[in-house]
Amino acid sequence: MVKLNIDAPKFEAMAYHDAEFKKVSLDDYKGKFVVLFFYPADFTFVCPTELEDMAENYAELQKMNVEVLSVSTDTHFVHAAWHNDSPRIGKIEFPMVADPEHKMSTDYDVLRSEGGVADRATFVIDPDQKIKAIEITDEPIGRNATELIRKIKALIFARANPNLACPAKWEEGKETLAPGLDLVGKL
Repeated sequence: MVKLNIDAPKFEAMAYHDAEFKKVSLDDYKGKFVVLFFYPADFTFVCPTELEDMAENYAELQKMNVEVLSVSTDTHFVHAAWHNDSPRIGKIEFPMVADPEHKMSTDYDVLRSEGGVADRATFVIDPDQKIKAIEITDEPIGRNATELIRKIKALIFARANPNLACPAKWEEGKETLAPGLDLVGKL
């Protein structure tokens, strides 16, 4: 079972990236935060809006030393066709990972028992390859890259400041909390 603070399941898979087919693995990104961005299928409805949103925020994520890997159960050939056909998907500069054998989707516990597609799921993996955030939403609910960036900034802050915590709606530079007995019942 995939849960917070465990080692992220390792993978090696084909991807479409920079107009090429290449193998990618989790180990390629040691020392970086990684966002695994699972989505149900290419050439669909909500998925292209989410991927476009992620593509439009990718430069900011890269400045934070974060890599994005989108993942669906489609093949790398289908990813290439979609990338070359859709103006929204054509904006993507991060690897589009193929999981046609359903290994990644199974290892991350997001494969739907019916249909052979992955859930709409986001995993944030820290530079030590531990899972630090998990978000899974129902089919009709798209995700928001801006909120993901806020969460990753909080994870980066918490990693650098292990004795502090980020309250609800925390934004970079805002007040944090020092959990302790003196705060019990005071918030």
